[in-house]
Amino acid sequence: MVDFTFNEEQEDIRRAAREFAEKEFTPELAMECDREEKYPRELVRKCAQLGFHAVAIPEEYGGGGYGPIEQMIVMEEFSAVNPGLALACLTPIFGIEILLNHGSEEQKEKWIPKICSGDAIMGMANTEPDCGSDSASIKTRAVLEGDEWVINGTKQFITNGTVADFILVTAKTRELDWNERHKAMSYFIVETDREGFKATKITGKLGIRASDTAEISLSNVRVPKSNLVGEEGKGFYYMMEFFDRTRAWVAAQAVGIAKGALKLAVEYVKQRKAFGVPISNFQFIQFKLAELATKIEAARTLTYRAGAVMVEKGRPDPMLSSMAKWYAGEVAVETCDWALQFHGGYGYIDEYAINEFYRDAKITEIYEGTKEIEKLIIARNLLTMRF
Repeated sequence: MVDFTFNEEQEDIRRAAREFAEKEFTPELAMECDREEKYPRELVRKCAQLGFHAVAIPEEYGGGGYGPIEQMIVMEEFSAVNPGLALACLTPIFGIEILLNHGSEEQKEKWIPKICSGDAIMGMANTEPDCGSDSASIKTRAVLEGDEWVINGTKQFITNGTVADFILVTAKTRELDWNERHKAMSYFIVETDREGFKATKITGKLGIRASDTAEISLSNVRVPKSNLVGEEGKGFYYMMEFFDRTRAWVAAQAVGIAKGALKLAVEYVKQRKAFGVPISNFQFIQFKLAELATKIEAARTLTYRAGAVMVEKGRPDPMLSSMAKWYAGEVAVETCDWALQFHGGYGYIDEYAINEFYRDAKITEIYEGTKEIEKLIIARNLLTMRF
């Protein structure tokens, strides 16, 4: 039997995360960052000082020394209060798994302690304007000239693009046939102050507006050979391994969003009246709330099972992580949709928190692999299983 209850230490982390979010994610700050698409630098610093973003990074580098479960707990609790601010606070480490698992000791010692302390922010640049789900077909090139790699290309939808101190960039280092293109990609550390690097903030996003997103242009950006992360040509495999881990993290984000939206819905239906009584008296409302609560609990169980497998085996289960990410994202979108519906016309106004939850939820079905990609992964694993 698998026990999905948190131990005392995990429960302490959950309470601390929730208390921080409820204190610091004020409605005023949430609305300001959402309306102005503003990155909350001071909030991110406060979060870093308490170590929430680095909870799963080894202690030897200044992190909390915990694991994926604790990282997911923080994401769930933060997202239940405000998804946009949660993402901004927890993504200064975006891509850290690749650096931890495949970076040199010199690279780790240079960057990871700074990230843990909040003195540095990192990002990861995989997606390109014409290359999303087909990540092996990137066009960005890195050519070795003497002791330097020269990188040229464009990256799109890059988290922390305009606020990061360095970004892990994928680039082709070889020219191979179509069927071998997966062996052509490598990862590089690119400091954002290098000549030829340009980041342009993307505005007008539907949701998660507090999180920085940018288009990145690399024009003859030169980095030393020592900035290659891991082995040349292994970048695609590092990326797939990374996504298998972070899909469970996104699933926890989706669970948190759904939980937060359900809370808003329950609070509102008890005070909104129709035909002289609170609409919570209506059986249809009660049934829908019951359905949503059950789906959220199912999504949470699936999500933490994916995390538990990582703890037990030391590696993720791609099928389970994909199941969790797809299902939890779908539940988040459905829950926010119904929660807004319960608010009626008021839910359509951005003064009500459910408005932002509704807009923020959709991204959980898109990034870290669209729900269609998740279903492909599940099906391919299923078709090779022995029953």
